[in-house]
Amino acid sequence: MPDPTTPPPGAPQPPPPQNLFAAPPTHRLRVVVADDNPVVRAGLTALLSGRPDIEVVAEAADGRQAYEAAHQHRPDVVLLDVRMPGVDGISALPYLVQIAPVVMLTYSRESEIVQEALRRGAGGYLVHGEFTADQLVDAVRDIKEGRAHFTPTAAGALLAQLRRDRAPAPPLPEGLGQSPSATAYGISTSGQSYMQTQPAGPPAHLRLPGGAAPPASSENLSQVQPYVGQSSSEWTSGRPAAPDRARFQLSTREAEIMDLIASGMNNQQIAATCFISEKTVKNHINRIFAKLHSTSRSEAAAKWIGTAPNVHRGRG
Repeated sequence: MPDPTTPPPGAPQPPPPQNLFAAPPTHRLRVVVADDNPVVRAGLTALLSGRPDIEVVAEAADGRQAYEAAHQHRPDVVLLDVRMPGVDGISALPYLVQIAPVVMLTYSRESEIVQEALRRGAGGYLVHGEFTADQLVDAVRDIKEGRAHFTPTAAGALLAQLRRDRAPAPPLPEGLGQSPSATAYGISTSGQSYMQTQPAGPPAHLRLPGGAAPPASSENLSQVQPYVGQSSSEWTSGRPAAPDRARFQLSTREAEIMDLIASGMNNQQIAATCFISEKTVKNHINRIFAKLHSTSRSEAAAKWIGTAPNVHRGRG
């Protein structure tokens, strides 16, 4: 006797039963990874792609490729290195932030670079060696939601800049602490506080250059000059000039390596950044130490950035 629950031959089959306990599909966070070091790119891609809610949609080796990938894939977050050949990360940054939130992920820890990245719209700044894999994943997720992330070096640079730029404190008002009245705390009788009388908006040093981002186009990127190799004084007009380094008579390559030493990089990191061998790095460092009359990295760095005591113009 045929089973009455079985549909006759040729009849349409009923849809399979739905699993009421299955998790609803979620949007995967789409990421573009931009770094000129293929090993770093591969490592970041493997790390992020191993998370169920993150997908690396493209990799890039310089700022131009990062912009083109972001324009094509419209990611949720861009991870961007600072020092890259061609169009560097700082130069491409104001164009990328018009497409997606950007977090700098780099070995560059100089205060001027951190501050410039923030001025140009970066949503975070992470220095290699100062975060764990889980912290990186949390930062990527948070940047998408508008929550900034900074590793200790970047946070220290930002705090130091804010302290340098703060206005002198006004003198204490008469009667402060002697009366519970509202006026003793700078509050007017109309209910308007002292803070409410101050101008609104972020500090000038945290706004994008010119008050607005430039128009985003691939053609405009060809007009951009790399800023990383230039003097930090070009980024910080109106501030004290950098120490006179011409007296050390370093070559262009030696000056570049000395900048990396001062930023805290070891020989292996310098070799990867400059695309040279560690032996070549050591040879450059030996010549740098001779020209700076230094016997250690810390002594050379102090003379290079102008913090060494009793530094005379005639000697390093």
